[in-house]
Amino acid sequence: MGLLSSLIGIIGFAVGIPIGLFVGFFLFVYSETKHVKDPVVRPISELGPNALEELLPEIPLWVKTPDYERIDWLNKFLSDMWPFLDTAICKIIRNTAQPIFAEYIGKYQIKAIEFDKLSLGTLPPTVCGIKVLETNEKELVMEQVIKWAGNPNIALSLYVSSLKISVQLVDVQIFAAPRITLRPLVPTFPCFANIVVSLLEKPHVDFGMRVSGGDIMSIPGLYRFVQDTIKKQVANLYLWPRTLEIPILDESTVVIKKPVGILHVNVVRAHKLLKMDLLGTSDPYVKLSLTGDKLPAKKTTVKRKNLNPVWNEKFKIVVKDPQSQVLQLQVYDWDKVGGHDKLGMQLVPLKLLKPYENKEFTLDLLKDTNLNETPNKKPRGKIVVDLTFVPFREDSSKFGGPSEGYGKKESGIDIVSDDEVQDRAGLLSVVILEAEEVEGEHHNNPFAVLTFRGEKKRTKTMKKTRHPRWNEEFQFMLEEPPQHEKIHIEVLSRRKNFSFLSKQETLGHMEINLRDVVHNGRINDKYNLINSRNGVIHVEIRWKVI
Repeated sequence: MGLLSSLIGIIGFAVGIPIGLFVGFFLFVYSETKHVKDPVVRPISELGPNALEELLPEIPLWVKTPDYERIDWLNKFLSDMWPFLDTAICKIIRNTAQPIFAEYIGKYQIKAIEFDKLSLGTLPPTVCGIKVLETNEKELVMEQVIKWAGNPNIALSLYVSSLKISVQLVDVQIFAAPRITLRPLVPTFPCFANIVVSLLEKPHVDFGMRVSGGDIMSIPGLYRFVQDTIKKQVANLYLWPRTLEIPILDESTVVIKKPVGILHVNVVRAHKLLKMDLLGTSDPYVKLSLTGDKLPAKKTTVKRKNLNPVWNEKFKIVVKDPQSQVLQLQVYDWDKVGGHDKLGMQLVPLKLLKPYENKEFTLDLLKDTNLNETPNKKPRGKIVVDLTFVPFREDSSKFGGPSEGYGKKESGIDIVSDDEVQDRAGLLSVVILEAEEVEGEHHNNPFAVLTFRGEKKRTKTMKKTRHPRWNEEFQFMLEEPPQHEKIHIEVLSRRKNFSFLSKQETLGHMEINLRDVVHNGRINDKYNLINSRNGVIHVEIRWKVI
């Protein structure tokens, strides 16, 4: 029976194959093809929430929030660099933890604390999105969203008395939204002095902890307690507006120094000056300047035919660094024709002055600053000056000056009361930073002209650009606050080469009311230019009270 069934199966197989091939060939040749419809392509914005969730189980941040940008290149960079970053970061952790562990050795019968294993695993963190914020300050602000579901291998051994307690950290997950600010931007590599880090929201941290092989995070209530404690401690340290500041460069050497006070100089008199004229007299005058200052030197009047001149002329000079700056006094003999002859000079370091204290100096005039000058040379006379250094109100605390009765502070800005505004002299500083979209009909060589109280000052000319960057500062010493006055700024363009076309044309103008500057101490904003299609100018104005 078995032989018969096998024979029938072989015969059926031999007959079935030709019949199947014949039927299949017939259907392939004579059957009609069905029309295949093209797939329907729809934009993501038209998909419903269910379809979108099936398509993207986790919607990326750059999809939900358009101002965040995807940075796959950075994630690829982190992925390739992660083995090296892992080693470097673990080395920093070891070096940082060693002195902390050393503080506990000997306490609570602890004999030693050491890492058995320390590795951040093979999975790098992922930057889900990044956006760059535009500000008017000299800084670069970036906001990121970082996720890390890592597989670290961190094992710590704690030797207590005769026991060894092993602690292992596993299954770490971190979700954080940091804000990283690079400030201030400086013209020295890497072009920023500090990295300032803060968190925009409380971070989410999840991990497992095994102690001697047992998972203590499974203890009821402990997991929630640990989560809340970590969030609270991290928030107290780094949640905005609290920050972590990491210095990169020494600010004192790279940051442009701001004015901190006024040097009051009274050039009293000079006596026994050299005789430079043919008739045995001189026409002396004094030039005053500070080292490290690009402002023009100040001059006294010329005293004709006088070897013992009395001036009693007072000047105010802006001081940026009283510890390093030096007052230069140069006495010249005025000549109607040719260059003026130098009668002598002298230097006074500002660090010799105490704030608010008037000090009189009687100085022997020297030929130059050569300290090795022989003392038996012909005397050049003496000069008498009175000096007083007065810090600005907001900087007085740095120099041990009075700090009471100067108004109040709100959000880090000095607020001046109305009574104080009326009778306080100060320094008005105007910085013309840049302009955007300024375009002339015939040429684009823009420069800015600042007009205040009839005095005009202008920036340098930038050639062939619609986005000039001047970054030039102009200072005005005022005896009273300019709270009812305005500053007028006009952007012009001048043709450099010979042409029959107009040599100068206006690209726009604007006015700024100084009342807000006087009361707030500072404004830093961009203003639309009048008579300009899209022109914008960026101006920073400071008012510092003496």
